[in-house]
Parts: sequence; C-alpha cells; structure tokens
Amino acid sequence: MGDAKFVAGDWGTSNLRLFLCDAQGVALDVVNGPGAAEAKGRFADIFDSLTAGWEARHGALPAVLCGMVGSSIGWIQAPYVACPARPEQIVDACVSLQEGAVVVPGLSCHNRFNAPDFLRGEETQLLGALSLVAELRHERRVICLPGTHTKWVVVENGWVREFFTAPTGELFALLRDHSVLIRGGGVAGTTRMDAFESGLAHFNEFPQAQLLHRLFESRSRQLSGELSADEASAYLSGLLVASDVHGAVNALCDSARTVFLVGTTQLMQLYARACAFSGYDTCLVDGVAASLNGLLHVHRQLSQQARI
Repeated sequence: MGDAKFVAGDWGTSNLRLFLCDAQGVALDVVNGPGAAEAKGRFADIFDSLTAGWEARHGALPAVLCGMVGSSIGWIQAPYVACPARPEQIVDACVSLQEGAVVVPGLSCHNRFNAPDFLRGEETQLLGALSLVAELRHERRVICLPGTHTKWVVVENGWVREFFTAPTGELFALLRDHSVLIRGGGVAGTTRMDAFESGLAHFNEFPQAQLLHRLFESRSRQLSGELSADEASAYLSGLLVASDVHGAVNALCDSARTVFLVGTTQLMQLYARACAFSGYDTCLVDGVAASLNGLLHVHRQLSQQARI
C-alpha cells in the first residue's frame, strides 16, 4: 500500500463515495456523503468537508469525480461524448472543476431502436472494465451494467459503439410498491431465489409472449395460492430480468455467447442466472473495482497531460 496520490469519487443521485487512493488506485480510505439530489448547491462545501482530514494529512490532492456530479443537477455540467467513442475521447472531454479536480463526462448515442440514449457514471465503469479485462479490448463484446436503469453496451476493439437502457430496477420497484400486483408489498425480490428462478423459467417457457401479458401472473399466482407476497415479488423480478436479458441478447449478441456483467454481486448473480437460462455464459466484473480502475485510468492520463 503506497502513499495517497489522488481522490476518486463516484457522486450519484442518491449517494456519494470518495476514495483516497494510492498511485495504483488502491483505496486507502473511504468516506460517504449525500448524493447530487440532496447536495443542491452545496457540492463544494460537502467535498471540502469530507476531504479536509485527508488534505490535512497529505496536502492538496487532485480529484477525479464521475456520476451525476457532472449532470444538470450536479456541481458542473460535463457534456456527453457521442458514440462511437474511444477511451481517449472520454478522458479528453473531462471538465475542470476547480484546481486539480475534474469531472468525467457521460456518453450519448442514437441506438439501434432509432432513439437517443444517455449514460452518466457507467462510462467510468466501462473504462475500468476495459482496463481489467483484456478480452474486452478485442473484437466485439456485449457488456451489461445491471441497476435501476440497466445499460446494455456494445464495445468493439476498445471503442464504445452503442448502448441502450432498460429501466428494469425502477419498473420492478414501481410495480412492487405502487401497484396491486404484489399483495402486501412483498420484499426486495431477491430473497427467494426459487421463486425468482421460477419467474425466469416461466418467461423462457413462452419467450414469444409480450411482457405485459405476463406481469399479472405475480398477482394471479397469489390468488391461486401458488405464491406468497414475498415469493410473488421474487417471481416478478424474475419475469422482468428474464425479459430484459432475452430482449438484449437477441438484439446485440449475434454469434457471441458471453455477456460481461459489471455491477454489484447481488445484481450480477441475478443477471447471470437469467443469461444462463437463455443459454449465455457470463464474466463478472465487480462494479466498485471497475469504477476505481476507470477513475485511476483518467487520473493517469490527465496527469501525463499535466491537467491535474
């Protein structure tokens, strides 16, 4: 473990995580703070207060931040880089925030469904994944970043070619908490893996059926006594994730049989099961490790350019 060299930050809508890193990107310390939605004009004060102890011990340090900190509700607005995009273009488009600090831009594309799409924060995980997994830098690969708004990304020879977004996690939360489909609300949907896999299996039994024609099953299977509310919640999650995976792999994978997953362990496990049900292998990349490696990549490139 080396000396502190820079601050890496992932400042999302709901949460902030700042890492004190050495030259290899190893986190020496971490602090948490409010997300961009709560910060509202207090970004500088929050950042300075959370890093004051580090600065007192190590002196002024450069910082690389990603996520909603660079959005219209953030500290400064960092423009989107249009796809297809090379990693160098993402680094070159970083926006200076204050002395020694930069914000990583998001990505935009016009996807294969003839629609505009955007991501912010995930571009840093993509940079990290490209650094961590050599296979991703060669030929055409499909990456899935599961979450509230799941991103499906095509990279080719290290370029980010295109992507599209599925609000799978958000739709699950809305249906579970604000509809009559789950009687009594249910739980998060991942505590009953047997019911989740039942949702996967039943979706794949009739993959030609529209998802709208299947969603009511999470209610009807309760009425028939087949599922409890908690099991129905997991079953609903299985239907949604299976639909997400089925649609994405049919649109993107062509002859490729491996999906690269980047995210939290829990979500990657759910998507890995769904991919397996659809006949696809998976390679898992820890989302935090990918973010840190992406921020390290940006820090090293900008340091070489003497921008931080």
